[in-house]
Amino acid sequence: MNRELLMLVEAISREKNVERDVVLGAVESALAQATKKLYQGEVDIRVSVDRDSGNYETFRRWLVVPDDAGLQNPEAEELLMDAKDRIADIEVGEYIEEGVESVPIGRIGAMAAKQVILQKIRDAEREMLLNDFMSRGERIFTGTVKRMDKGDIIVESGRVEGRLRRGEMIPKENLRSGDRVRAMIMEVDLTLRGAPIILSRSAPEFMIELFRHEVPEIEQGLLEIKSCARDPGSRAKIAVLSHDKRVDPIGTCVGVRGTRVNAVTNELAGERVDIVLWSEDPAQFVIGALAPANVSSIVVDEEKHAMDVVVDEENLAIAIGRGGQNVRLASDLTGWKINIMDAAESAQKLASETDTARKLFMEKLDVDEEIADILISEGFNSLEEVAYVPLQEMLEIESFDEDTVNELRARAKDALLTMEIAREESVEEVSQDLRDLEGLTPELISKLAEGGVHTRDDLADLAIDELTDLTGQSEEDAKALIMKAREHWFAGQQE
Repeated sequence: MNRELLMLVEAISREKNVERDVVLGAVESALAQATKKLYQGEVDIRVSVDRDSGNYETFRRWLVVPDDAGLQNPEAEELLMDAKDRIADIEVGEYIEEGVESVPIGRIGAMAAKQVILQKIRDAEREMLLNDFMSRGERIFTGTVKRMDKGDIIVESGRVEGRLRRGEMIPKENLRSGDRVRAMIMEVDLTLRGAPIILSRSAPEFMIELFRHEVPEIEQGLLEIKSCARDPGSRAKIAVLSHDKRVDPIGTCVGVRGTRVNAVTNELAGERVDIVLWSEDPAQFVIGALAPANVSSIVVDEEKHAMDVVVDEENLAIAIGRGGQNVRLASDLTGWKINIMDAAESAQKLASETDTARKLFMEKLDVDEEIADILISEGFNSLEEVAYVPLQEMLEIESFDEDTVNELRARAKDALLTMEIAREESVEEVSQDLRDLEGLTPELISKLAEGGVHTRDDLADLAIDELTDLTGQSEEDAKALIMKAREHWFAGQQE
């Protein structure tokens, strides 16, 4: 029987063009599965077939786990301290094996053995095909829609299949069986049966790759796409940079009579593309990203990584875009939070900030309104700036002599020290249940303490806008944090 088994293995190996060891591995797996049925519980069985004689041995084995981990499956695990009683030098992660009676091949059942073997062979063939496909280094998957699978589309290219999930399709795009389709290869998941290549037509990377195919200058290194932001099927923005002064980055990507950009647009169901010139200067980059709107002025807040962009009434709607699309894409493209406002809103915000800074200086530095306004007019907005900007910068202020400057700096440092001591004392009052709340950083705890929030219930009682004012978080993050703080209110009801 064992000689016949080896002959069968050889025959299947030649017929299916699969390595002999793969077929023998399938035989071992079939024998192991049959042996497991003789035991109760999730036992671990290993079968070893001699590659020359066809004889085989069967072992039951236990995985050695750390003592503090406990046994998750006593039928197939053993604690390290118990394992060392049997094998002194054994380590965690190794196996203890014990020989058991082997199941005769005849008892497995020809059909069961054949199914296991053929499945192993199919898996091996699939892996070989997949490895061959991936070795080509292609980033775009081109194939034909084969079928639908629970809302996903299975795309076939040769004998390799890719999976285009519903969320990665272009909205309102209607793909049918037999349609030719192109998509970006995002990842390969070998645990997925049938279609292990995960595809996307909505990812920004797909648009970048399409432009790489249409614009040879990108492949040659003359041009570079620095970033891309998409509203799939509707509108997108890409930022381009030229590494050769003789090459116009925008005109090159557009192509003669728009042929290059139109090819990308046609592939993406009519998605309109704005091509923006990338700049090292963040403000200049944002101005370009907001095109076609014209920007009147821009204020950069490095600390909050945000910009206040002022446009006139005529450009306000253009800058924001339908449903906020233009400003949202510009923000995604540049990585900066962009606040669009008109001149009146800008003036109101500036007046508010000036008033806040004036009150801060008058209170903490103990100066009159005139001195506070001089500091503000010279660009000072915080106590840290007064205390720690280079001395020479403050000495250049015509209204101040050296004694005044030194006194202002000393008062600013004293005020900062007093505020820090008060902050630390306030943080100490924060309850442990608030400190332990998931998602709270030391910085957020400090801001909450300054705002009088010392317990989990204090946080849970806040409105979203109150929390954003305290911490500077986005509305989405603030909402998530408040809901986390409120979880214990409903825990008893759920039980």
